[in-house]
Amino acid sequence: MSGPRVNSFFLGDSSGVNFSIILSPIGEETGKLQLADCSGSKRAGDWNLSVTPGMSISKVTISLTRNLQLCLPNVTDCCTTPLCVVETLQVLACRDSAMLAHLLIQAEIYANSSFTGNVSENATIIPNQVFQPLGSCPCDLTAGACDVRCCCDPECTPDLKQLFMESCFTGVFGGDVNPPFDQLCSSQSIYSFSEYTPDWFPFLCVQSSLNNTPFLGYFYHGSISTPRIPPFKIPLQTSPGKLFTGYGQGDPIMTEENEYFTIPQQSMAGQCVGNAPVAYLQNFDVKCLTNLASYKEGLPHDVRINSGTGDLIQQNVIYRTITDMGKFITESESLHTAEVLCQNVTFAEHYTFISKDRNIERINVTVFLGSLCDGEILTQRFTAKFLSLKSTNTAELFENPGYQVGKPVKAANMNASDTFGSLNIWQPAGRGLCTSATYTPVLFGLDSFSGCILEVGIDEDCSLLRENVTEKLNSLIQATHVGKRDNSSYSDLNDWVEIIRLDPFNSDTNVSSGTLKGICPNIPANLNIRIIFADVGAVQGIPQQEILAVHISYSTVIWQFQCGLICENSTSFLPITASVQFIKVPAQPLIPITRFQINYTEFDCNRNDVCWPQLFYPLTRFYTGEPYSQCLAKGLSLAFLVLLAAIMSNPWFSKLW
Repeated sequence: MSGPRVNSFFLGDSSGVNFSIILSPIGEETGKLQLADCSGSKRAGDWNLSVTPGMSISKVTISLTRNLQLCLPNVTDCCTTPLCVVETLQVLACRDSAMLAHLLIQAEIYANSSFTGNVSENATIIPNQVFQPLGSCPCDLTAGACDVRCCCDPECTPDLKQLFMESCFTGVFGGDVNPPFDQLCSSQSIYSFSEYTPDWFPFLCVQSSLNNTPFLGYFYHGSISTPRIPPFKIPLQTSPGKLFTGYGQGDPIMTEENEYFTIPQQSMAGQCVGNAPVAYLQNFDVKCLTNLASYKEGLPHDVRINSGTGDLIQQNVIYRTITDMGKFITESESLHTAEVLCQNVTFAEHYTFISKDRNIERINVTVFLGSLCDGEILTQRFTAKFLSLKSTNTAELFENPGYQVGKPVKAANMNASDTFGSLNIWQPAGRGLCTSATYTPVLFGLDSFSGCILEVGIDEDCSLLRENVTEKLNSLIQATHVGKRDNSSYSDLNDWVEIIRLDPFNSDTNVSSGTLKGICPNIPANLNIRIIFADVGAVQGIPQQEILAVHISYSTVIWQFQCGLICENSTSFLPITASVQFIKVPAQPLIPITRFQINYTEFDCNRNDVCWPQLFYPLTRFYTGEPYSQCLAKGLSLAFLVLLAAIMSNPWFSKLW
């Protein structure tokens, strides 16, 4: 640790557990740390230990109580050297004199250099920066104290400068307020033996003092503008007529006020964003955690939506009451107050967009309401589904038979009587263990990476471990084929592509069983799914994407049992992962390069600066850089000069003279 406070976490039930902190000096004879026991307390020297208990995890905080200021005259409680604290600590968790866990901390803390004295109230006279630099040391920002990395700061002692001497600020901010500029004649050494030396330098350089420099007043007359947060709006059109000509796939849906229509969705970091725009033809189903203190209402349901042609659509909203709250209330904290504050909130919202061609015809919204009390954690659910006007309520059938981005990849198991299959990745929950992880389908066009943690014992058999890991990875792929299109028929084998599998081990591969205890080589811990697709057409302007091939392979690792100072625990962890990568290829193979293009690259205009086939391009009607008459006159003049040069170079012409 390098700061006065550090946090750690104790996993498990902390009832009856005694936490203590011990200063652990190194023995002079052995050079090793002294063994600690459970007789310590929550204070050792200048260190304090505090514990914040929880349900299944406790927060342990170790803090330093001493002053970290450098010594000043007539001050005793201070640091005499910049490296103020160098100590080794041990944090123990014991129950009935039995050690459950221990943590080793190496503390190296430097003294603070922040200013704690009185600041003078005298006004600072700022010079006119048009005629002289604003300051000789712009990085000197703190009065009476040393600014880190500011080597020109007069308050920095030589000992402090040694801490950041190799990382000093450079340029004007670091104190070089009058650097030699390029046009100065004395800067010739800068250009010496350089290929970038300009040809005008020896004749047009400037003789001037550094007081008259182009850097003077560099920040003078700077424009000041008030920062504005851009709203979710687009510029209004001034031309008459309707606003849009229809939505395309992925276009944000607009409201009557020309703003984005938003529904809470998950970001790339996994957090819920309340004002996320809804994209056309992109379904989603998200869950967001909230409590009564952080609950916020979304967009009102009386907002009218732009259909895509300028017409406005009113939402058809149906309100229902939640009867089984156990599906949404994931955790309830015990409250000691007699009265509990409750509020009627939204538990779930399901949006159904009925579309036709590039327009939205109808919007149906079902809102589920319930009571949320203080101390409860709510799992909200928000879904959006796009249906074609030609589809029914039970079956979704787009006019575009290809895949749409964000829709699940269709899979089938042709070796089973029930041909329905699945292609999934993990969705970890809780501690991230594989035993509690659930599955989520692979979504088309979205590269993803997920995994879980497998508990492995120190006496684990390597062969059984490989079989266990392979079985868990194969459980993600319950399919032998993948649908080429979203509407692939299970009865037509031509609508499917077979999954190409590279098994981690075969009969020809020699796999070591592992002779060392706690070490297993060649563990197939990574599953790689590569899906190759292409654009094979378009339906109403929307690309029709089709899967061409699916390739599955494994990557192996060497697993080794991990333990701390004492290998008391009989269980270690092995992370196993699954990655999905979508690779787009051309629908048709590229035109092969001809032998002429390979051998005569000097005639290829796309690969050379000089293009001989376009030598007479300025004389054609396609050249519009100059009037055609001028181009013709210049061309004739050039031809005359070439003809004259050819005549004068002839031997018989020299005999005339």
